[in-house]
Amino acid sequence: MAAEGSEGPDEAEALRYEEPDEDDCLSPTDLSELLKEGTKESHDRAENTQFVKDFLKGKIKRELFKLGTVALYYTYSALEEEMERNKDHPAFAPLYFPLELHRKEALEKDLEYFYGEGWRGKIQCSEAAQRYVDRIHHVGQNEPELLGAHAYTRYMGDLSGGQVLKKVAQRALKLPSTGEGVHFYTFEHVSNPQQFKQFYRARLNALDLDKGTKEQIVQEANKAFEFNMQVFDELDKIGALLTEDVQDGGLPLHDGRGDPRKCPYYAAKLAGSEGSGCPYRLATAMLKQPPVQLALAACLAVLAGVAAWYVM
Repeated sequence: MAAEGSEGPDEAEALRYEEPDEDDCLSPTDLSELLKEGTKESHDRAENTQFVKDFLKGKIKRELFKLGTVALYYTYSALEEEMERNKDHPAFAPLYFPLELHRKEALEKDLEYFYGEGWRGKIQCSEAAQRYVDRIHHVGQNEPELLGAHAYTRYMGDLSGGQVLKKVAQRALKLPSTGEGVHFYTFEHVSNPQQFKQFYRARLNALDLDKGTKEQIVQEANKAFEFNMQVFDELDKIGALLTEDVQDGGLPLHDGRGDPRKCPYYAAKLAGSEGSGCPYRLATAMLKQPPVQLALAACLAVLAGVAAWYVM
């Protein structure tokens, strides 16, 4: 069935959507139900992280959104690499829909929009995202029967709340209505997200898995939520270092590219250092204060007088 998602997208999609809707005959032991109930608490916690709450309110800085896109790129690169590796594994093959779901190519377009040509050399995987990536690779190479937990957590969320985040980002960041910067949220080959999600859940329920494996998948899905929350928390900490100038078009951080990792004090600050922070940011902030500007002007006047006396 995996080939259906790769050839004749419109026809294949229509055929899949015609499969019986199992909503009326769901059992509490179905994997989709176990995942729904077993991850409810994690789902609520993720939705109530400060990063997500601020995002939904439109309080998202452009630099932070860019770094979030970078984290997604590394996450989906790992996930889709392992999905490709396990596309014929019986515990994952029914969930393999590269044409409909894969996000790496869309994220590459978004990163090129934000960072320009040569974007690959301008980004790096953060610590929290790297832990997530490492776990995905471990599962894909050692416990492929659990890979569906990560696919379920990411793609089902993208087809749901992700559509809301797309509109929020476009408004808050004044992104083009033509989709630049938010290609990640656009599923060109899924005409009806709700129907596709129902179909995907039916595929989950059809997997030939014993009770113990199903429980492990639910546990792994909760781990996936935890990794996502760690990324959100990391972004919150980075956001605290970004001045409003970055968002409002004033002086950007450091060398003008707005990447906080350019700052040599970034790592220490992120780890909770008691240091004074980036000297450049602090200096520019101080120079904006009227008393400091007045004192500086007075000093310059004195220096000018001394210089004039010396020349005479």
